[in-house]
Amino acid sequence: MPRFASVVLEIPVDKQFDFLVPPEFEGAVAPGVRVRVPFRSRGLSAYVVSVAEGRPHPGAKPILSVRDRRPVIGEPVMRLAEWMASYYYCPLPAAIRCILPSGVRAGLAGKTPLFAAADPARVMAEGGAAALRPRAPKQARILEELLAGGGPQPVQTLLRRAGASLAAARALERKGLVTLARRRVFRDPWAGGEIVASAPLAPTPDQARALVYTAKALAQRRFSVLLLHGVTGSGKTEVYLQAIDETLKLGRGAIMLVPEIALTPQTVEGFKARFGANVAVLHSRLSAGERLDEWEKVRDGRARVAVGARSAIFAPVPDLGLIVVDEEHERTYKQEETPRYHARDVAVMRGKIEGAVVILGSATPSVESYRNALAGKYRLFRLPRRIENRPLAPVTIVDMRQEIRRAGRMTFFSRRLLSAMEDRLEKGEQIILFLNRRGFSPILSCRRCGFVQRCPDCSISLTAHREGETMCCHLCGFSGRTPARCPQCGSPGIRFPGLGTQKLELMVKKLFPGRTVGRMDADSMAGKDAHAETLGAFKRGEIQILLGTQMIAKGLHFPNVTLVGVVCADTALNLPDFRASETTFQHLTQVAGRAGRGAVPGEVIIQTYAPAHPAVTAAGGQDFELFYAREIAFREELGYPPFNRFVAVTLRGRGGEAVRWYSRQFAKALAAAATPGIRVLGPAPAPIARLKGHYRWQVVVRGKSVPDMNAVLREVTGGLKPPKGIQIVVDADPLAML
Repeated sequence: MPRFASVVLEIPVDKQFDFLVPPEFEGAVAPGVRVRVPFRSRGLSAYVVSVAEGRPHPGAKPILSVRDRRPVIGEPVMRLAEWMASYYYCPLPAAIRCILPSGVRAGLAGKTPLFAAADPARVMAEGGAAALRPRAPKQARILEELLAGGGPQPVQTLLRRAGASLAAARALERKGLVTLARRRVFRDPWAGGEIVASAPLAPTPDQARALVYTAKALAQRRFSVLLLHGVTGSGKTEVYLQAIDETLKLGRGAIMLVPEIALTPQTVEGFKARFGANVAVLHSRLSAGERLDEWEKVRDGRARVAVGARSAIFAPVPDLGLIVVDEEHERTYKQEETPRYHARDVAVMRGKIEGAVVILGSATPSVESYRNALAGKYRLFRLPRRIENRPLAPVTIVDMRQEIRRAGRMTFFSRRLLSAMEDRLEKGEQIILFLNRRGFSPILSCRRCGFVQRCPDCSISLTAHREGETMCCHLCGFSGRTPARCPQCGSPGIRFPGLGTQKLELMVKKLFPGRTVGRMDADSMAGKDAHAETLGAFKRGEIQILLGTQMIAKGLHFPNVTLVGVVCADTALNLPDFRASETTFQHLTQVAGRAGRGAVPGEVIIQTYAPAHPAVTAAGGQDFELFYAREIAFREELGYPPFNRFVAVTLRGRGGEAVRWYSRQFAKALAAAATPGIRVLGPAPAPIARLKGHYRWQVVVRGKSVPDMNAVLREVTGGLKPPKGIQIVVDADPLAML
């Protein structure tokens, strides 16, 4: 009976097609392999999803060719892609696209330089290099370099040292003295770094309980999810390391996820110190070639521990036994483009598919994960104390309203913070300043008429950058020179109120001349190695004051940091987002945890205009349980997640009236199709009503049953086609609805 392959095309068509497997490709066509198929008079690349025997299909066409000798997507990861396509409402090709590195998708070849190897016995039999020196001195030098090196050498390096040409090497090859052949080499993006091997530490009783449970689940190959809730500095990383060590002893592999690329250098250093060459790094700052090499090392089993940010969850780890999601609460695990997946939730599903253990770690767990743990869906382990019983740094909350009244003018630094900074710097200690707003100033306004410069394509104000010289939009990327005069009234009085990290950096340098100041935000960290260089300089003490956005708020361990100052705690509190309080509490608690991690006790100073806000007071006491009790009651009362599931549907297009009209039709269709328990909210203009020139309206679907919500959404999105120029964007479990 003939065999047929069900494939998805690499073009965005949300449908599978069946093609005949010709006899010559029997055994080569398997799930996860790429093939070339005939499609509408042209050949297209496609991924095989499944292969099965069946009756001949009328008009079924045969596969043209097979691109891969082995699958580029393993069977468990293909199942994961199919789940993602269903859960996140995206075409299967889009899910597959985010799984594979660009170098794999593009068919990028690995690096295969030419190597030279000498046959010592043959060389000696022919009289050695000395016999060649009178007639062919360059050939003699090549032999001398090869024999001195004791093994095969890259030809390019060899010829440079010998001062010879490739022709001389080819002449030696013809004489049978040297063999020239290409070899696959793997680039190491971390080569040259000083890694000092480390040994496991004796676990505390709290750590040991989590490790014993993990080891038992690993030995039984039993899917299990652990929520490791540990205060900052409690030794969560050591639990991760020892759990991975146990995984490797069982011959299985592991994935370690971190929320920010900024954390990757520090994480990699610790993991390479423990596991050496068994660690591969996967993140977007690597070149396409480096990422391909690391990906192949993982797939081939040469590195059994994959470390990286969000997309590392798709690493092709053979026999995956453990997935660790550090700082599981972080929003950066949610992708903002299709497919809009959350790496934490994908990690849980991949663990379920592969029978792996999943550890979710955080000092400030997400409300959803903590509720799952309390309900018994996850196993909860607590690390309530810091290592060596070091105290958490005491927190002082400063009411900036009173500071301004005392000063009689606007000020960004309280007397308490300035005094503490002077004291810590005098003692040779280091400081972290946190401000979650990049740029120089959040707005540009006219002193005379009050005009505010807005983005021409988005419904937000422009942010001043580079000491006010340029202005740009943080949503669409529009930028331009700051006008010398007000575009509305012609006044030269353009001012830059408010504070961003660029202005903060200038202010700190003026307040503390002679002190070295570093900045970490999206603008200063654009270079490939910028994170590693800045954190390395801070670790060595070359930077005394490090300021930045949320990049510096989590996961970093610098024992000499004894003061953390939160310049403004309120940047997220007033956003139209029901998670604003949770985000604020997490940022404040996490950044507070950077202080006092060494022998010298630390302190934290939080400046705020809302000192009585529940998120601020709970962060001041570093009391997660207090925050959770308040937050879960608020969400239950209003029916917010985790008590209901939200799916946000954004309808966008360049014609404002057309988008408004279609959003109403779409909402009516959803309401008509909705089953009991599903509620349709909207339509309403999105909080950011215009983005990149597109008008935006939102409809929110709320319910408890994922299958029922999926059925309703697919029925409507499949049946009610949007007019030309209007796009539908579906975001399951949105973290922000701006």
